[in-house]
Amino acid sequence: MRVSNLMEFTENHRFIVRRDFALSGLDRKALVGFYQPMAGAVSAAFYQLLYHQIAEDASGISTPESQRKLFLGLGIELNAGGRQAVVEAASRLEAIGLLQVYRHHNPLSEETLYEYALIAPLSPAEFFASEHLTLLLCDKIGKSALLELRDGFASEPPPELARFVNREEATVHFSEIFRISPGLVDPELEAGWSESAVAKEQKASQPAERIRHSEMLLRFPRGSANRVFVERLNRAPQAMAQINYLAYKYDLEVPEICRLLDEDGMFRHDGTLQWDDLQHRANLMYRQDRKRAEERERFLARGDERTGSPTGDEPVAIPPSLLLDIPERFQESIAVERYNELLRREPYTRMLARFFPGEVPDNFVRVFERIDLSYKLPEPVINVLIHYVFSLGRAQRLTKSFVDAIASNMLAKGIDTIEKAILYIREQEKLNEALDRKNRGDDSARAAVSGGRGGGRRKPAMSVVKDSGTADEVTPEELERMLARARERKSKK
Repeated sequence: MRVSNLMEFTENHRFIVRRDFALSGLDRKALVGFYQPMAGAVSAAFYQLLYHQIAEDASGISTPESQRKLFLGLGIELNAGGRQAVVEAASRLEAIGLLQVYRHHNPLSEETLYEYALIAPLSPAEFFASEHLTLLLCDKIGKSALLELRDGFASEPPPELARFVNREEATVHFSEIFRISPGLVDPELEAGWSESAVAKEQKASQPAERIRHSEMLLRFPRGSANRVFVERLNRAPQAMAQINYLAYKYDLEVPEICRLLDEDGMFRHDGTLQWDDLQHRANLMYRQDRKRAEERERFLARGDERTGSPTGDEPVAIPPSLLLDIPERFQESIAVERYNELLRREPYTRMLARFFPGEVPDNFVRVFERIDLSYKLPEPVINVLIHYVFSLGRAQRLTKSFVDAIASNMLAKGIDTIEKAILYIREQEKLNEALDRKNRGDDSARAAVSGGRGGGRRKPAMSVVKDSGTADEVTPEELERMLARARERKSKK
């Protein structure tokens, strides 16, 4: 817990507790065996005290109460020393991954409310797979005690099982036992479900966590100037979410992320990330990896299909008025709701790769890189742009100037959400249809005129000089002068 002044954290401040789990017998054994030796008895008691602010058979958020209750429950003095002790106990719980602390500020009453978000203990298998926690516990209790503790959580299989050599799965699938009756979707049920599952949908909208803070610390250089900033990322969930999204967008792994964060200028003086610079350098690394992959494929003379079938989790509810039609190439492999969900969630690099069976051509990559990095269009808007340009039925070449003109028009009209982008492309589709009808009407009118004149092509009518009256007569003198001038010009030639 970061507290610059102890007066910001006193027994007079109020607090709430958030918990969405319940401790089992195995969890309580893990708390005593794993976490208490690392964090200390005061921190373990603080965790238990926060846990019981909500009923054992419930979850959610507790009612706001004064932190005096926590101080008295721990038997800590209500003074500066007691406040420092509670801050240290909370910090130890945060460091081992059992607690997250947030501050809520009310600008009207200038009140600060503390939120303690409890995290469930890791299972024994997950705990021993975490190297930094295992090393810390080994330093606290010793190597022999650590091995004995690990064996105590994993029972040995019975000796009789060794005589059985064949293992066959006999599990019955859900569809073999139960049948769900097909019916129409109930709007009230869908609305109630979406309201009660907002947190679940927000969590599902984030890409899978592939960059863990513990793995970053193991690979990050200890002598780096940015080491202290990387260590603080464990207490910045928003920054870690951005890093994970960047890794998913450009297909980066932990060593590549550490290499980027180790460069100069990646962090400000206060420790926050320079997001634009990090994204730009990640894009350069992505392009270099693409070039290496192309050279490797040419050397091996073998294709490598990088795009997967557009399948995944179940889509969330999207208003029918904002659903886009599926392109013809995806109609047999993806549902409408799932395709529109991908437009809202996928990075443009992943969405662009779905339209090509192999590698994405470099000219398309460079066009959309400029739209992303220079124009700063949001990812869902870029995905709608990709859908539009690759779904055009008109004979239009997909050139850089064509795609850039559409993106510039969207930028000039202030299109910054996917809803505005969908309305924009629908207006463009209506204009294209009207233009096609007009062209077809002009062609039919010309055909009707040519058919009425005999069907063949005729030369255009030439203008003819009309007779406007009798010409003036030429006198003999004038005729003689004209002939003399003609003879003179002829002699000169």
